[in-house]
Amino acid sequence: MAKPRLLYYAALQYAPENLDVLRAAFNVVELPDQRADRDEVLAEVDAACAPLGTPMDAERLARFPKLRAILSNTTGVAHIDMDAVAKRGIEVISLVDEQVFLAGITATAEHAVGLMLALWRRIPWSYSTVLVGDWNRFDHGAPRMLSRMSLGIVGLGRLGRRMAGYGAAFGMTVRYFDPHVGADAEEGPARCATLTELIAASDVVSLHAPATAGTRHMIGEAELAAFRPEAILVNTARGELVDELALVAALHDGRLAGVATDVLDGEFAPGFSPLEHPLVEYARRHDNVLITPHIGGSTRDAWQETQRRVIDRAVAFFNAPAAKPKKTRRKK
Repeated sequence: MAKPRLLYYAALQYAPENLDVLRAAFNVVELPDQRADRDEVLAEVDAACAPLGTPMDAERLARFPKLRAILSNTTGVAHIDMDAVAKRGIEVISLVDEQVFLAGITATAEHAVGLMLALWRRIPWSYSTVLVGDWNRFDHGAPRMLSRMSLGIVGLGRLGRRMAGYGAAFGMTVRYFDPHVGADAEEGPARCATLTELIAASDVVSLHAPATAGTRHMIGEAELAAFRPEAILVNTARGELVDELALVAALHDGRLAGVATDVLDGEFAPGFSPLEHPLVEYARRHDNVLITPHIGGSTRDAWQETQRRVIDRAVAFFNAPAAKPKKTRRKK
């Protein structure tokens, strides 16, 4: 029996051992990225990898007449039109709702802590002065110890809860806002009824909400106005959550002390250049913005395990026996 044909993009950079598993189970068609798509290729594949930034909407799905499964080793599927795939009966194999498996994937929350510490304690800037021969601790003092600060978590899901735990370990007062989560009965972070209330009460605001139509620009002009002037914003979720033009204006006006982000709005668009991004432009001329290139989940073990999880599920899906039609009994 012929192996199912799967479209894989080299831009995904799967671990070699995972590619071996993929190639053993599928007839893999490899393209550099979605810009290399050709209709004659898409028309023949049974499964397709869908990286973030590769929209799988109804228009694009029409180019895949034989498609049976979409693979996305992501915890969100905002790039996939779930209504369109449901109408076609296409299986979406992702990490959504894989809470037991994901409990051991801690990389993004760890990076959020790293960004918070690096920005607050001015680690990149103090390091740069050492390289030019300056050894002066007094130029780089942080205003306060973390143990005397408050941490606001936006989105108390898997990563938000872990970040809350890290903040508590530092001795921070931890609060959260999440309209989908009620106040916990057991001891834990205090709940704020509104996002603005959380921001106004926090020295550090850390974003852990998913990217949806409802969360786009959830940090906008009104929310930025609620920040304390000495507060900082940390974003390891999605760039779309923040109105970045409003953010740059707030930084210019001193309405918050700084920003540390691992994500930028528009980063998944083909040909994206950070040099043209307004927040990067601001960061080149100021020392209160820290930006990393979406490396929150970038540990080799996290990459290997999340890729393999989706691959294993895809193999199981295509190896599952087809449902047999039920036999109808003849009436005597």
